[in-house]
Amino acid sequence: MATTKRTVEVALSTTGLDSRGRPQRVPLVTDQSGNLVPVTASPALEPELEGDHMLINIGPQHPATHGVLRLVLELDGETVVRCIPHIGYLHCGFEKIGEYRQYNQIIPWTDREDYLNSPGNNVAFALGAERLFGIEITERCKVLRVMAMELSRLISHCVWLGTFCIDIGAFTPFLWIFQQRERVYTMLESWIGARLTTSLTRVGGMAADIPDGWTDDLENFVRTFPKVLAECDAMLTKNAIWVGRTVGLGAMSSAEAVNYGLSGPMLRASGVAYDVRKDFPYLDYETYDFDIAVGQAGDVYDRYLVRLEEMRQSIRILEQALKRLPDGPVNVDDHRVILPPKSKATSDMESMIHHFKQVMEGPRPPVGEAYVAVESPKGEKGYYMVSDGTSKPVRWRIRPPSFVNLAAIPKMVEGHLLSDVIAINASIDIVMGEIDR
Repeated sequence: MATTKRTVEVALSTTGLDSRGRPQRVPLVTDQSGNLVPVTASPALEPELEGDHMLINIGPQHPATHGVLRLVLELDGETVVRCIPHIGYLHCGFEKIGEYRQYNQIIPWTDREDYLNSPGNNVAFALGAERLFGIEITERCKVLRVMAMELSRLISHCVWLGTFCIDIGAFTPFLWIFQQRERVYTMLESWIGARLTTSLTRVGGMAADIPDGWTDDLENFVRTFPKVLAECDAMLTKNAIWVGRTVGLGAMSSAEAVNYGLSGPMLRASGVAYDVRKDFPYLDYETYDFDIAVGQAGDVYDRYLVRLEEMRQSIRILEQALKRLPDGPVNVDDHRVILPPKSKATSDMESMIHHFKQVMEGPRPPVGEAYVAVESPKGEKGYYMVSDGTSKPVRWRIRPPSFVNLAAIPKMVEGHLLSDVIAINASIDIVMGEIDR
């Protein structure tokens, strides 16, 4: 299927090239005659003063760092000269713990690795394990996993948009978008019994099928959510304060974004239309009709626009998934991998044996290795695992997009003001559980 790009943009003035040779964009304001004119900087009232550079810490205990992230900033006045990110304050050891857990026992750790994308992580890990086991899941399971992943994308982007608004000083859109996030959590709770840490999948299927009436709730959500998203769009996108706090900050050209290994909205905002769902399809994503949102300038403003458009595209995918959801089993018919029904485990000897061996020993994949990457809300999320034929992986390795994207923050903040560091850091959309894994 051909890749479709949708460029997200808004009317901004271009006033030549900046020091890196890129178009320099400034917000437009209305003058007394009603014409749109670019904002010009006020002339300097003071001559440039000499002084010593100052070191300050932002974090690790700071609400705007979105976790225990410490940024050591060297300042010349209020201009950032150098930024050194410090991580490791929340080292959880997920990858090492996984080497001592059965494959299904690892799934709860993927919840906590990125707690804003729990269903998406569950699906990603299950896909990697199933490639290792050589399992082909059912058609109903594929569609349900697509629903879970796109709802997970919406949850993550809603949290990002709401907290980003708080960081910059906008409170009302935070309330609007978090109400929608709670609606998704309520649907997940009715499906699986959990809200934040879902543990939704199992190797070979799902922890549970959707209950009766669940699709009606989802249909109502996809019908009403775009209205709230449009209200946030109207509130922010052409708001002079919002534009002034985001345009031109932390810009990364397409070449710089690729060189730093960025992925997800961070990469697409710089004009690179790379999306794992299109370029390396899984769960039949190649059969869904949706666009890849790409930006132009690669600044904080474009990252906002890209994520806004991605939420609209997720709604499109969910609408298609609802129409194609087939009947049938949600789990593979192999009780060496999937637990037999409880009724059979208590009445059939063979089922009881399968149940006992799975619980006590766990399913055993063949010797080999597998890597699966998916398009998580924050970028390319990869899981690599190595099997020696036992019920526990010899090695479990995570490719976290937050960790890779955060590495570019020194490049993005240098030369900007101290107050702009908060907006640039928020635009990366990190979660420390994924970084300090």
